[in-house]
Amino acid sequence: MTIRRAAPADAAAIGAVHVAAWRSAYPGILPPGYLARLSAFRQARHYELAIRTGAIVHVAVVEEQVVGFATAGAARGTRLADGEIETLYVLDDWRDRGLGRALMTASAAALAEAGCRDVFVWVLRDNPSRWFYARLGGRKAAEGVVRVAGVEVAQTAFVWSPISLLVTPAAGA
Repeated sequence: MTIRRAAPADAAAIGAVHVAAWRSAYPGILPPGYLARLSAFRQARHYELAIRTGAIVHVAVVEEQVVGFATAGAARGTRLADGEIETLYVLDDWRDRGLGRALMTASAAALAEAGCRDVFVWVLRDNPSRWFYARLGGRKAAEGVVRVAGVEVAQTAFVWSPISLLVTPAAGA
């Protein structure tokens, strides 16, 4: 497994991972028609632009295949922390192998290098993988609602303060 900064050539694979992860994680949470209409091509265009404009995007690569990714940047619209991990998706077949932890750590390290002192992530409250963030040492800091596909969905924010708690997680976390 390799964790590295994404290149524009990774965008198609990132888009495919995004769509596969949403379709796997969000049935019963998001409308089925919305999940069916997700487009790997549209997602790829979004991520290619983000990569080309300097966004923090890391990919997990196994045998030359992108199997997960994370995006991060300055906090958007909140004062929970300086930095935000905006997305973290890993294909089902590659979960529970340390890729999510490695992507979170790489994202936090890049944010720390950019001057962020702390970091947070929003997670849909009913996301079956929400426990992962608490296991990484994230502290529940806020509850909120986000509108996705015309539906209001509850979400929880996890914070790492200081950011070093995520950059160098405790052994066994």
